[in-house]
Amino acid sequence: MPKPMSVAAAARAAAKRAERARVTDTRDAREAQQEAPEAQEAPRRTPRWKRPTTKDPGRNAVRRPRPRLLTAALAALVTAGLAATTVLGLEYRDARRTDEARTAATAAARKAAPVILSYDYRRLDRDFAAARGHLTAPFLDEYTKTTKTVVAPTAEKYQGVVKATVAKPAAGDTTPAVSVVRASPDRAVVLLFMNQVTTSTQVSVPRVDLNRVRMTLVRTDKGWKVGAVDAL
Repeated sequence: MPKPMSVAAAARAAAKRAERARVTDTRDAREAQQEAPEAQEAPRRTPRWKRPTTKDPGRNAVRRPRPRLLTAALAALVTAGLAATTVLGLEYRDARRTDEARTAATAAARKAAPVILSYDYRRLDRDFAAARGHLTAPFLDEYTKTTKTVVAPTAEKYQGVVKATVAKPAAGDTTPAVSVVRASPDRAVVLLFMNQVTTSTQVSVPRVDLNRVRMTLVRTDKGWKVGAVDAL
């Protein structure tokens, strides 16, 4: 019969068995790792329901505008800005030309009215010719016909003399003697208050008449001319 082992010998035998079992487990693990490397290195796949998609960026996602849309929007803004600038430029130009027309038409009316509305039977041809220099069609033709058929025969028969002047406001009167009713860059309507002193064989003393005259003036190549005259 074998001799019974001492406690110390039994402990050493148990330790050796445990060490052999540990080495065997380590060797088996290494072999298993070498046989199936792909199983350990394979990455974990994200579940389909967690994967981000381009069709559904989420509630907090911000869509960036496309470059073509930005270019089109910028072009539209530039075009609108240019159009607005052009319109404003044209309006400013027309407003400035209208102001110039008011001033020029007023001056032309002041100069033309006394010549058109005055005459002396002793020099009718000269007076009528001077008046025609301030006129344009259609009033030019009308004036020529009227002075030839009506005014000249009457003035010669009764020795008529008419002297017209632009009225001067009385003291304290702020009503302008000449005012522009309406105006555009090429046309203006002017209202004038005129004094006319008439002498003839038909009156014993000179007669003074205060008349209101409306003149329409138009811009021509030769300056502002009277195109119509209406007594009010």
